[in-house]
Amino acid sequence: MKKFSTLALFSALIAFTSFSCSSDDKSGNDTGGGSDTGKTKYIITATTGATGVADYLLTADDVSTGSITTIGNGVEQDGTYRYYITAQNNFFSLLYGQGNPGAVTTYNLNTEGKLVKKSDFQAETVHVFAAVNKDILTIKVPRSGASIASMYKIDAVNSLITGEAQQDTKVLARNGERAFFTWATQVGDKVYMPYMSIKGDGVDNFGTVNPDSTWVAVYNYPELKLEKVIRDNRTSYLGAYFTNGLFQDENGDAYGFSGAIATSNAVLVSTKPSAIVKIKKGTTEFDQSYFFNVEEKSGGYKISSTSYISKGKFLLLMYGNAGKNNGAVKLAVADVYNQTFTWVTNAPATLTSATSRYNITTEDGNSAIIGINTPEGNWIYTINGTTAVATRGMKVEGGQITAIQKLKY
Repeated sequence: MKKFSTLALFSALIAFTSFSCSSDDKSGNDTGGGSDTGKTKYIITATTGATGVADYLLTADDVSTGSITTIGNGVEQDGTYRYYITAQNNFFSLLYGQGNPGAVTTYNLNTEGKLVKKSDFQAETVHVFAAVNKDILTIKVPRSGASIASMYKIDAVNSLITGEAQQDTKVLARNGERAFFTWATQVGDKVYMPYMSIKGDGVDNFGTVNPDSTWVAVYNYPELKLEKVIRDNRTSYLGAYFTNGLFQDENGDAYGFSGAIATSNAVLVSTKPSAIVKIKKGTTEFDQSYFFNVEEKSGGYKISSTSYISKGKFLLLMYGNAGKNNGAVKLAVADVYNQTFTWVTNAPATLTSATSRYNITTEDGNSAIIGINTPEGNWIYTINGTTAVATRGMKVEGGQITAIQKLKY
């Protein structure tokens, strides 16, 4: 697996991990919009794939059984590309405007459990969106031309932009290239932003001559002032374009996930393994005593995307080397506390795509709920974090599943 086009690289990272995303917030954040009857509903987004048609928002009380369809059902979104995040019990649908401003539509559930529109406003098209305190932090990151990244704070309760900050990505990188934030994660009272170093020259924008380093920029909040950059060189950058690669566990420690897939001129140039690294609670350094070589334990597979289940267990979407393991895409569970890796069983043999970047957990916190699309159909699966066994649930008809989330009402 040496030769990659930019499109092929992003296909490996994104095509198997639906473009539209939901938040990885597992607390419910029930202090925001909507009513509170103690009940919940699942929000399922699905796309028909038709040109110019965006996702449908479907709701269900239970996703462990039965079926649901987009035909004559759901709330149709306008615009071709949408991505999603839930914060403060509000469901945000953000239009990807291809560089232009796009609509941000907010929904919640009324007392009958019906999905209703709460507000609609315009915002910049962004590449990073994450829940921080009672806000949604969004970041527009340039890949060429001007080097200023713009950060916006959106009040998640009132759906209002309340602040903005900027970062010169060339100044941040300090290596002749520019920093491109892959995501943002609240760690304690700060925001940690992993980034990759890219050329940004308009020809090989996402290529780099610095493939074997890891960077996390640390910002205070809400001021968004840069405090330091955490660096390491045992693996490559954390996460990927539109893909979170840093998560905080219940103990306050942060774990970073690297696919080690940096390229230069469409050639894979990372020499380090796909791996997991750690930042201990209260520190701003990588723990040099911790290194989880996932590529080795998986038999040569690389991390494509990650979502947190609980208690140190993560659901991973892995993709293989076409010359070594047929380029297969598979699901696995990694226990970062014990550094164990287990392939998921009872899952479909062939995945067209999956919502593996951002999912929700079951009420007991032991399992991940994920949408899996296959050539035979599309289903919602529950994957047990202890046994790594997948259980098939609701079938989604009339469209491929792009995100799953849950709201209280």
